[in-house]
Amino acid sequence: MNISKIIGVVLLIIGAVLIIIGVTASRSLADNLSNFFTGHFTQNTMWYIFGGIATAVVGLLLTIGVFGRPR
Repeated sequence: MNISKIIGVVLLIIGAVLIIIGVTASRSLADNLSNFFTGHFTQNTMWYIFGGIATAVVGLLLTIGVFGRPR
């Protein structure tokens, strides 16, 4: 297993953890109040969710070999 696949797996795991933290935070009282009054979650929750998705996608692409492929 080369280094890009190892980094990809690590990023995939980190992305999944960030998504879980974001979804858990979206169920908090502060986020429920923010969503009720503004129609949006707090910025921290959105950063966790979107950052987790982006990190997981990059990790997946590295793992399957789209990035880091020898030329």
